Amino acid sequence: MQAAATTFVLMTCIFCLHGLVSSSGRERHQKDGTPPPKPPKQPHIIFILIDDQGFNDIGYHNPAIKTPTLDKLAAEGVKLENYYVQPICTPSRSQLLTGRYQIHTGLQHSIIRPSQPSCLPLHMDTLPERLRQAGYATHMVGKWHLGFYRKACLPTRKGFDTFFGSLTGSVDYYSYGSCDGPGVCGYDLHDDEGVAWGHEGKYSTTLFTQRARKILESHAPGERPLFLLLSLQAVHTPLQPPKSYIYPYRHMANVARRKFAAMVSTVDEAVRNVTYALRKYGFYRNSIIIYSTDNGAQPFTGGSNWPLRGRKGTYWEGGVRGVAFVHSPLLRRRRRVSKALLHITDWFPTLVGLAGGNVSQSLDGYDVWAAISEGKKSPRQEILHNIDPLHKPPTPAATWDTSAEGAPADPSNALALKKPKKKQRTSVFKRPKVNLKAKNKQKLQSKSPKPGLKVQHAFNNQPGISSSKSRRTTSQEQNLSWPQTTKTKLKLHLKSKTMFSHQNVSHPDKNTLPTPPPQSVWDASVQAAIRVGDWKMLTGDPGHGEWVPPQVLPTLPGRWWNLERAFSALYRTFKHKNIWLFNISADPYERRDLAEQRPDVVQQLLSRLAYYNRTAVPVYFPPDDPSAHPGLHGGAWVPWVEEEKEEEKYEGIYKKVHEKNKKKRKKCRLCKLKSFFLKLNTRIMSSRI
Repeated sequence: MQAAATTFVLMTCIFCLHGLVSSSGRERHQKDGTPPPKPPKQPHIIFILIDDQGFNDIGYHNPAIKTPTLDKLAAEGVKLENYYVQPICTPSRSQLLTGRYQIHTGLQHSIIRPSQPSCLPLHMDTLPERLRQAGYATHMVGKWHLGFYRKACLPTRKGFDTFFGSLTGSVDYYSYGSCDGPGVCGYDLHDDEGVAWGHEGKYSTTLFTQRARKILESHAPGERPLFLLLSLQAVHTPLQPPKSYIYPYRHMANVARRKFAAMVSTVDEAVRNVTYALRKYGFYRNSIIIYSTDNGAQPFTGGSNWPLRGRKGTYWEGGVRGVAFVHSPLLRRRRRVSKALLHITDWFPTLVGLAGGNVSQSLDGYDVWAAISEGKKSPRQEILHNIDPLHKPPTPAATWDTSAEGAPADPSNALALKKPKKKQRTSVFKRPKVNLKAKNKQKLQSKSPKPGLKVQHAFNNQPGISSSKSRRTTSQEQNLSWPQTTKTKLKLHLKSKTMFSHQNVSHPDKNTLPTPPPQSVWDASVQAAIRVGDWKMLTGDPGHGEWVPPQVLPTLPGRWWNLERAFSALYRTFKHKNIWLFNISADPYERRDLAEQRPDVVQQLLSRLAYYNRTAVPVYFPPDDPSAHPGLHGGAWVPWVEEEKEEEKYEGIYKKVHEKNKKKRKKCRLCKLKSFFLKLNTRIMSSRI
């Protein structure tokens, strides 16, 4: 009895001493500024990224699409019905992994093509790198599409412990061939940093699912938390579903739509197999499953964004409003629909925060876990969809007329549909000449409304992204900047102060931002889109804005087609407009343009675009490198630039900076052909054809 009492006293003392040591350790962490101990259980994170799935391409939005697994997971979790992505592949993926807008990574323009010497900025931390610092095992399976011209750009060099998948943007589902123009084709399936030969004939969605299950089987869930990014190439073209999946959709008249729907069913089965493995191997109870598309669907290849306007590659809602849901036993409020405003950049701080990692850096994303899990208000009130100074409309557009008080003189005619004179045309790459005599003469004239003012493009020769890890730079500033005019000062009064109470830009303190200078104006011919509160504004060329293309109609054009044709007046004036304004909460399908009725809101959003543009880095869109040809590398797409070699410098998009002593090379037919296909691809990706 006495021995037992003595043992009890000793055990009590040991526990007390252990508590004192732990508390002193916590105090030491706090005093030294080092991070506190990690939480006892970090959640396993499974992020499933789908390619080109539209708003109308999932069962709980469209019963004609058979996705029982996705419907059940979404119904038992939280459906994200106010969630936004980017309109094309590379920008969405870059923002997911960096938590930053395109304007802060140099990827504002189009996608990264297989032959382009470009990738994610080498100096930027990525989501898997931050999670690995927090103790996670990180794995990626599927489509990368973020550049691979040198080994430093590969997924295994950007934070992933393992990688199995494709590096380019569009790959054959069976042969794994990928082309970047006629005759420029190669094999694209990789295992870590080597080519994974010998998988031809296996369907990629099935192959990627098997690799994901193998990762789950070999990982011990109780020892180390897991981050798995399953980035399926489905439902991107080419439309190649297995024949057995097509039969349930035999009633669909459109062949492309039938194949597309069958590929969505293959995705549903893949998610079912992954969730089954999560339960089987002990991950599920402490896991978070996130399902998201990377952009809207392409209706001309079978996808559908109905009832949203527009398609992939455009900044209409159909191109940027994404399908997404979160399923997890860790959610505090489940079985509901979330209307919180969310953006793909928000996953970086949200997931790093859940992992107990370090998020003390300037990001464009917000930690939105409380909004998803508990139903609280989203901290995000603003989204910059993009600013692309390289994309200009094919036809002359109107300018935004501004009076001295910062609003159009005639609200009923706010958008002046006047074709500008040739002398007044400006380019993103040239500084327009200012005729001061004409301005002084204009001042002495009658008090009639002042004509539309063009924004001045001042280039300060800012360097591009540069650091110890990255030598990326451009020799010419391609972004718009504030004009420094002294003779004419246009005061843009922000009448509604509450409208911008939550401002989201790349700045250490997001809620205390400097006020834009009073003389700020914006060249509305530049392609850009922004969302602030309920308001969304598009400038420049927004791309095709149809609602129901005939290619995806189940029968011959009927009443919905006639409904769209009722807006024929809009189509007649479409090429003359350069500003569109919508109240997305009241008009989620973008059928009522309010730019003329609310010039005050237009002015406020233009000033926000101008502010964001000041924080932008130069666009980096280099020309194709002939050295990338797979024929030079054993028939496969692989990194082709040595790590020791410095990056080339470029002016604008395609013009390489040559030494003064070098002579210009003679033009050849092959060069002209390559240039033609390069421009054609750029037009396609920019939604101009």
